[in-house]
Amino acid sequence: MKVSVITVCYNSAQTLERALRSVAYQDWPNIEHIVIDGGSTDRTPNILQRFNHLVSVISEPDRGIYDAMNKGLDIASGEIICFLNADDQYASSSVLSSIAKIMMTSKVDALMGDVVFFHKNNPKRTIRRYRSNRFNPDRLAWGWMPAHPGLFLTSAVVKRVGHFKIDYQIAGDFEFIIRVFYQQNLRYQHVPKVLVRMQVGGVSTRGLRSKILLNIEVLRACRENGLKTNIFKILAKYPIKILEFFWR
Repeated sequence: MKVSVITVCYNSAQTLERALRSVAYQDWPNIEHIVIDGGSTDRTPNILQRFNHLVSVISEPDRGIYDAMNKGLDIASGEIICFLNADDQYASSSVLSSIAKIMMTSKVDALMGDVVFFHKNNPKRTIRRYRSNRFNPDRLAWGWMPAHPGLFLTSAVVKRVGHFKIDYQIAGDFEFIIRVFYQQNLRYQHVPKVLVRMQVGGVSTRGLRSKILLNIEVLRACRENGLKTNIFKILAKYPIKILEFFWR
Protein backbone atom coordinates (compact mmCIF):
# COMPACT_ATOMS: atom_id res chain seq x y z
CA MET A 1 0.00 0.00 0.00
CA LYS A 2 1.18 3.49 -0.81
CA VAL A 3 1.16 5.99 2.06
CA SER A 4 0.53 9.62 1.13
CA VAL A 5 1.90 12.07 3.70
CA ILE A 6 0.67 15.65 3.29
CA THR A 7 2.59 18.54 4.86
CA VAL A 8 1.40 22.13 4.59
CA CYS A 9 3.76 24.98 5.39
CA TYR A 10 4.34 28.70 5.19
CA ASN A 11 7.63 30.33 6.23
CA SER A 12 8.54 27.15 8.12
CA ALA A 13 12.30 27.19 7.59
CA GLN A 14 13.08 26.67 11.28
CA THR A 15 11.33 23.30 11.47
CA LEU A 16 10.53 22.03 7.98
CA GLU A 17 13.78 20.18 7.33
CA ARG A 18 13.24 18.11 10.49
CA ALA A 19 9.78 17.11 9.26
CA LEU A 20 11.06 16.28 5.76
CA ARG A 21 13.86 14.11 7.14
CA SER A 22 11.39 12.38 9.43
CA VAL A 23 9.46 11.19 6.37
CA ALA A 24 12.57 10.52 4.26
CA TYR A 25 13.98 8.20 6.94
CA GLN A 26 10.88 5.98 7.06
CA ASP A 27 11.61 2.36 6.20
CA TRP A 28 8.35 1.74 4.29
CA PRO A 29 9.28 1.57 0.58
CA ASN A 30 6.10 3.08 -0.90
CA ILE A 31 5.68 6.65 0.40
CA GLU A 32 4.44 9.75 -1.38
CA HIS A 33 5.31 12.98 0.45
CA ILE A 34 3.32 15.99 -0.73
CA VAL A 35 4.29 19.47 0.50
CA ILE A 36 1.90 22.37 -0.02
CA ASP A 37 3.75 25.64 0.52
CA GLY A 38 1.72 28.84 0.72
CA GLY A 39 4.35 30.88 -1.12
CA SER A 40 6.97 31.20 1.60
CA THR A 41 9.36 34.16 1.60
CA ASP A 42 11.95 32.76 4.03
CA ARG A 43 14.38 29.88 3.42
CA THR A 44 11.55 27.34 2.99
CA PRO A 45 11.87 27.22 -0.85
CA ASN A 46 15.61 26.52 -0.54
CA ILE A 47 14.96 23.65 1.85
CA LEU A 48 12.32 22.20 -0.45
CA GLN A 49 14.72 22.44 -3.38
CA ARG A 50 17.22 20.26 -1.51
CA PHE A 51 14.52 17.62 -1.01
CA ASN A 52 12.96 17.88 -4.47
CA HIS A 53 13.93 14.30 -5.29
CA LEU A 54 11.89 13.09 -2.30
CA VAL A 55 8.82 15.32 -2.22
CA SER A 56 6.15 16.66 -4.55
CA VAL A 57 5.76 20.40 -4.02
CA ILE A 58 3.02 22.89 -4.80
CA SER A 59 4.11 26.43 -3.91
CA GLU A 60 1.49 29.13 -4.38
CA PRO A 61 -0.71 31.41 -2.27
CA ASP A 62 -3.68 29.73 -0.61
CA ARG A 63 -6.72 30.70 1.42
CA GLY A 64 -5.46 29.24 4.67
CA ILE A 65 -4.29 25.97 6.15
CA TYR A 66 -7.40 23.98 5.25
CA ASP A 67 -7.33 25.18 1.65
CA ALA A 68 -3.72 23.96 1.52
CA MET A 69 -4.71 20.61 3.00
CA ASN A 70 -7.39 20.24 0.34
CA LYS A 71 -4.78 20.81 -2.36
CA GLY A 72 -2.82 17.94 -0.88
CA LEU A 73 -5.88 15.69 -0.83
CA ASP A 74 -6.59 16.50 -4.47
CA ILE A 75 -3.28 15.04 -5.65
CA ALA A 76 -2.69 12.30 -3.07
CA SER A 77 -2.61 8.90 -4.76
CA GLY A 78 -1.94 6.59 -1.82
CA GLU A 79 -4.31 4.04 -0.32
CA ILE A 80 -3.44 5.48 3.12
CA ILE A 81 -3.57 9.23 3.73
CA CYS A 82 -2.19 11.21 6.65
CA PHE A 83 -0.96 14.68 7.59
CA LEU A 84 2.33 15.69 9.20
CA ASN A 85 2.68 19.33 10.25
CA ALA A 86 5.80 21.25 9.28
CA ASP A 87 6.90 21.48 12.93
CA ASP A 88 6.22 17.81 13.78
CA GLN A 89 8.11 14.59 13.23
CA TYR A 90 7.50 10.86 13.29
CA ALA A 91 8.57 9.19 16.52
CA SER A 92 10.67 6.56 14.73
CA SER A 93 11.68 5.42 11.27
CA SER A 94 9.24 2.50 11.42
CA VAL A 95 6.01 4.42 12.06
CA LEU A 96 4.65 4.27 8.52
CA SER A 97 5.65 0.65 7.96
CA SER A 98 3.91 -0.43 11.16
CA ILE A 99 0.79 1.54 10.22
CA ALA A 100 0.68 0.17 6.68
CA LYS A 101 1.09 -3.43 7.86
CA ILE A 102 -1.70 -3.11 10.42
CA MET A 103 -4.07 -1.48 7.95
CA MET A 104 -3.36 -4.14 5.33
CA THR A 105 -3.91 -7.08 7.67
CA SER A 106 -6.77 -5.81 9.85
CA LYS A 107 -8.72 -4.11 7.02
CA VAL A 108 -9.55 -1.06 9.16
CA ASP A 109 -10.71 2.25 7.70
CA ALA A 110 -8.92 4.38 10.25
CA LEU A 111 -5.99 3.87 12.56
CA MET A 112 -4.95 6.25 15.34
CA GLY A 113 -1.99 6.48 17.67
CA ASP A 114 -0.67 8.74 20.41
CA VAL A 115 1.33 11.93 20.03
CA VAL A 116 3.63 13.71 22.45
CA PHE A 117 4.36 17.42 22.72
CA PHE A 118 7.72 19.13 23.18
CA HIS A 119 9.09 22.68 23.41
CA LYS A 120 11.28 23.86 20.55
CA ASN A 121 14.09 24.68 23.01
CA ASN A 122 14.15 21.13 24.37
CA PRO A 123 12.90 18.70 21.69
CA LYS A 124 13.99 15.57 23.57
CA ARG A 125 11.85 16.29 26.64
CA THR A 126 8.20 15.25 26.48
CA ILE A 127 5.87 17.68 28.25
CA ARG A 128 2.52 16.03 27.45
CA ARG A 129 1.14 12.86 25.90
CA TYR A 130 -2.14 12.87 23.95
CA ARG A 131 -3.59 9.37 24.23
CA SER A 132 -5.99 8.68 21.39
CA ASN A 133 -7.37 5.55 23.09
CA ARG A 134 -9.69 7.83 25.09
CA PHE A 135 -11.47 8.72 21.85
CA ASN A 136 -14.64 7.15 20.55
CA PRO A 137 -17.27 8.71 18.26
CA ASP A 138 -19.63 9.34 21.20
CA ARG A 139 -17.09 11.77 22.62
CA LEU A 140 -17.11 14.08 19.62
CA ALA A 141 -19.90 16.07 21.30
CA TRP A 142 -17.53 16.62 24.22
CA GLY A 143 -14.86 18.05 21.93
CA TRP A 144 -12.68 14.94 21.90
CA MET A 145 -10.90 13.85 18.74
CA PRO A 146 -7.97 11.58 17.90
CA ALA A 147 -4.75 13.54 17.49
CA HIS A 148 -4.84 14.56 13.83
CA PRO A 149 -1.15 13.92 12.94
CA GLY A 150 -1.54 10.46 14.51
CA LEU A 151 -4.61 9.61 12.43
CA PHE A 152 -4.33 7.49 9.27
CA LEU A 153 -7.29 7.06 6.92
CA THR A 154 -7.92 4.98 3.83
CA SER A 155 -8.34 6.94 0.61
CA ALA A 156 -11.84 5.48 0.29
CA VAL A 157 -12.88 7.18 3.55
CA VAL A 158 -11.31 10.46 2.50
CA LYS A 159 -13.10 10.42 -0.84
CA ARG A 160 -16.40 9.73 0.88
CA VAL A 161 -15.93 12.53 3.43
CA GLY A 162 -14.66 15.18 1.02
CA HIS A 163 -12.68 18.34 1.65
CA PHE A 164 -11.93 20.39 4.74
CA LYS A 165 -14.15 23.44 5.15
CA ILE A 166 -11.90 26.42 4.49
CA ASP A 167 -13.96 28.95 6.47
CA TYR A 168 -12.67 27.43 9.72
CA GLN A 169 -9.53 28.99 11.17
CA ILE A 170 -8.50 26.43 13.80
CA ALA A 171 -11.05 23.61 14.17
CA GLY A 172 -11.37 22.57 10.53
CA ASP A 173 -9.66 19.28 11.34
CA PHE A 174 -12.17 18.64 14.14
CA GLU A 175 -15.09 19.32 11.77
CA PHE A 176 -13.51 16.99 9.20
CA ILE A 177 -13.10 14.25 11.82
CA ILE A 178 -16.75 14.58 12.83
CA ARG A 179 -17.67 13.76 9.24
CA VAL A 180 -15.23 10.84 9.26
CA PHE A 181 -16.57 9.18 12.41
CA TYR A 182 -20.12 10.42 13.02
CA GLN A 183 -22.91 8.35 11.49
CA GLN A 184 -20.38 6.26 9.60
CA ASN A 185 -19.99 2.50 9.91
CA LEU A 186 -16.26 2.97 10.35
CA ARG A 187 -13.82 0.26 11.35
CA TYR A 188 -11.05 1.84 13.41
CA GLN A 189 -8.26 0.76 15.72
CA HIS A 190 -5.95 2.40 18.26
CA VAL A 191 -2.21 1.71 18.23
CA PRO A 192 -0.98 2.00 21.84
CA LYS A 193 2.27 3.80 21.11
CA VAL A 194 3.59 7.24 20.24
CA LEU A 195 3.57 7.83 16.51
CA VAL A 196 4.26 11.57 16.24
CA ARG A 197 6.20 14.18 18.20
CA MET A 198 4.56 17.61 18.00
CA GLN A 199 6.14 20.97 18.77
CA VAL A 200 3.95 23.24 20.89
CA GLY A 201 3.15 26.65 19.50
CA GLY A 202 0.95 25.61 16.58
CA VAL A 203 -2.14 27.50 15.53
CA SER A 204 -4.35 25.82 18.15
CA THR A 205 -1.89 26.19 21.06
CA ARG A 206 -0.93 29.86 20.87
CA GLY A 207 -2.64 31.11 24.00
CA LEU A 208 -6.01 32.06 25.38
CA ARG A 209 -7.32 33.79 22.24
CA SER A 210 -6.66 30.68 20.16
CA LYS A 211 -8.34 28.49 22.77
CA ILE A 212 -11.45 30.66 22.75
CA LEU A 213 -11.69 30.60 18.95
CA LEU A 214 -11.00 26.87 18.92
CA ASN A 215 -13.89 26.09 21.24
CA ILE A 216 -16.26 28.42 19.40
CA GLU A 217 -15.46 26.58 16.18
CA VAL A 218 -15.75 23.17 17.87
CA LEU A 219 -19.24 24.14 19.03
CA ARG A 220 -20.09 25.31 15.51
CA ALA A 221 -18.74 22.08 13.97
CA CYS A 222 -20.88 19.94 16.26
CA ARG A 223 -24.02 21.92 15.51
CA GLU A 224 -23.43 21.94 11.74
CA ASN A 225 -23.18 18.15 11.77
CA GLY A 226 -26.18 17.48 14.01
CA LEU A 227 -24.29 16.70 17.23
CA LYS A 228 -26.12 17.89 20.31
CA THR A 229 -23.72 19.68 22.63
CA ASN A 230 -23.08 22.94 24.50
CA ILE A 231 -20.07 24.99 25.49
CA PHE A 232 -20.02 23.61 29.05
CA LYS A 233 -19.89 20.06 27.72
CA ILE A 234 -17.00 20.98 25.42
CA LEU A 235 -15.05 22.75 28.16
CA ALA A 236 -15.39 19.72 30.45
CA LYS A 237 -12.50 18.03 28.63
CA TYR A 238 -9.88 20.42 29.99
CA PRO A 239 -9.39 18.84 33.44
CA ILE A 240 -8.45 15.60 31.66
CA LYS A 241 -6.13 17.50 29.31
CA ILE A 242 -4.34 19.02 32.30
CA LEU A 243 -3.71 15.54 33.65
CA GLU A 244 -1.99 14.64 30.36
CA PHE A 245 0.99 16.68 31.56
CA PHE A 246 1.44 14.04 34.29
CA TRP A 247 0.31 10.91 32.42
CA ARG A 248 3.28 10.48 30.10
